[in-house]
Amino acid sequence: MSEPSREQIVSALHERPAIALAPGTRLDAERPGSLPVSPSAVWDLPGGTAWVYRGEGNPGLVRPVILADGFGTGPSELESSWQVLEFGDYPLISELRRRGRDVILLGHHERGASILDNSRTARAAITRALVERQGGTPLVVGGFSTGGLVTRHALARMEFEGLDHGTGLYFSYDSPHRGAWIPVALQAFAHYVRDLDGRFSDQINSPATRELLWRHIGTWNGTPDRDGARATFLAEMAAVGEWPRRPRLIGVANGTADGVGTDVRAGELALEGTGGSVVGTRLHTQAPGPDEPVAKLRVVAAKTHEVRTTGLPSIDGAPGGSLEGFGILADGLNALHPDLGLTTAVRIRSHCFVPSVSAVDIGELDTDDELYKDISALPAGTGGLDAYRLASRNEPHALVTGELCTWLLSHLP
Repeated sequence: MSEPSREQIVSALHERPAIALAPGTRLDAERPGSLPVSPSAVWDLPGGTAWVYRGEGNPGLVRPVILADGFGTGPSELESSWQVLEFGDYPLISELRRRGRDVILLGHHERGASILDNSRTARAAITRALVERQGGTPLVVGGFSTGGLVTRHALARMEFEGLDHGTGLYFSYDSPHRGAWIPVALQAFAHYVRDLDGRFSDQINSPATRELLWRHIGTWNGTPDRDGARATFLAEMAAVGEWPRRPRLIGVANGTADGVGTDVRAGELALEGTGGSVVGTRLHTQAPGPDEPVAKLRVVAAKTHEVRTTGLPSIDGAPGGSLEGFGILADGLNALHPDLGLTTAVRIRSHCFVPSVSAVDIGELDTDDELYKDISALPAGTGGLDAYRLASRNEPHALVTGELCTWLLSHLP
């Protein structure tokens, strides 16, 4: 059989869903047997939508809990939110409603938009909840992953402007308060194939991703560094006081507190091209040290290019919430017809996405000593949160579990 043409490969890639990094169920997971319950109301907000579910027995909005959507690309989808929050390991929506809480699922027209832009949508949801609330029960406001940063900024900005947000409790669920991580190897691959399919690269270069990532590259051969968008975001957080001060601040993390990482070792081969169009491509987990090779890239070309880094820590195996970044890429390529020659073998599916120290605002990500520190040994009051809970095992980012949710529910006012 003849080699596939460049045009055939481009066409096949665009006929499939975009390769996009996001937490949630795998591509081969079964769809839930139930559909989302119809909401009591739908709010059309600037830059987003809120789906409102009244608590059991509530005649209107009585005890509102705003849950903001998290990391991803494209618009928030109600079915996806229910799949994660209700049909996964713990039925959080049902449990909140059973306790008389009104659930407001806050989504965005574009999850990859700037956190500061989506913060305006959160402010609109908070304002409307205050207008429609019956009685004086304080709001509970927070979010999952990026949603925790969106709502954190919204509340802090409202306080800075002298506005009443009526919130008694803020929570974050595995939110990257000190930054998130996507391996340089994956970022480089996304940009390397941009002329074949730019959607993966577009996600890596989206405003939200650039604001979130501790280190980012904008081209396949770029130098990992703090992106200008992240610098702007951090400056804005500093300008509004970093945190809201009126509500109690709590958070949970999908990583452990004991400083013990996963079995992902530094410098290991994670993904290898096996099809003729990608033979020579090899993506590795991040290794510390000077001039470390992290990727060899060859896609529909004769030449292989190498990517190296200097001074980055062993972050892929750090304790924290994980993302199946290498696995998502492999699944996307392997779903294409094998005659296109884009098949891969994946040896390591997951990497740390939100280190534990980031999710509970305890430390920076610059060194192994910081990433692998024993959080359980730190004195109370360390970090920006008033209270936090970490998981008993390192698990997927933003996984809704009974262990973390029961602790969260026990702290609701």
